[in-house]
Amino acid sequence: MTHSGTRKFTRALTALTVAALGSALLTACGDSAGGSGDTVTIGIGGNIFDIPFQVAEAQGFFTQQGVKVKYVTLTASTGASALESGSVQFLNDSPTGFLSALGKHIPETAIAVDGGGNPLGLVVSTKFASAHGLTAASPAAQVAQALAGSTGGASSANTKAEAGLFLKAHGVDPTKLKWVSLPSPAADKTALKSDQIDWFVTSEPTPLDIQHSGDGIVVADPVKVPAWSAAEAGYGELLVARTSYLSEHADVAKKVATAVQQATAYLNANLDSEAVQAAAQKALAGVPADVVKASLHQVDWPKSGAMSTADWDKTLKFINSLGALPQPAAVTADNWTNKYLS
Repeated sequence: MTHSGTRKFTRALTALTVAALGSALLTACGDSAGGSGDTVTIGIGGNIFDIPFQVAEAQGFFTQQGVKVKYVTLTASTGASALESGSVQFLNDSPTGFLSALGKHIPETAIAVDGGGNPLGLVVSTKFASAHGLTAASPAAQVAQALAGSTGGASSANTKAEAGLFLKAHGVDPTKLKWVSLPSPAADKTALKSDQIDWFVTSEPTPLDIQHSGDGIVVADPVKVPAWSAAEAGYGELLVARTSYLSEHADVAKKVATAVQQATAYLNANLDSEAVQAAAQKALAGVPADVVKASLHQVDWPKSGAMSTADWDKTLKFINSLGALPQPAAVTADNWTNKYLS
């Protein structure tokens, strides 16, 4: 090889080495800045609203957008802090969680809606159902009256308040009931089986899973309780990011929001398909297939992730009716945007 050829080869090798090192560093750091092959971390809740992300993975929507996604399961109490610390770039959050953060002046912005309504189930123990003649088909009024004087379990202020909406709608004062505070839906389930409580309310698939196992009966859902439905309650889950992150990484936000919107639209059009069932089964690992299928129908999966003032007004009305936040929630046009959706 000539001296000139050696110099050319060395320059080419150096360029390749720099490129390789740069790629390695980006991978090691989990880089989430702009460019192709962006890697982001999304905080999820370990519930039915995780399904759009599994659908987006299975259908290649994230890949098509040039995004690699990692997930961290968070709770209502850890989601906002994880987002603000930057340990996650996006958070799949409930409207209550989002509005609570805004109430604390935490600068977050909602960029898409990925589920509507509250997929709740009120499950009573089989012993209580037998004693009060309740079945899954019992009218809502009969169920509410049977709960008067009973012992309910509550693992969050939200679900307790949502149960209260149902009871009050049928003339039952929730303050007259006995309540047992429990740390989680799993603890609710244990308390139900041990007869410590007669019933509790939580999001699917837990109630239907309990019914499937024969330990309880789901006697109220969004069909029987219109106040829990998307038509009356508004948004059920939102894709949220730090406002500062969005200003610095608008391209990445657009990719993620677009992929999630494609997933919810796919869910809307193919809810009972094998592809959706498989993705849902992966999101809800260990839950029986028939329970997963029934739970999917408890959520209003939107064709578009776009939000509106009218739907935000509906959502605010519902959340403020719960009284679960320390002060009435409020939202302005600065707190949400549709500009990251295709």
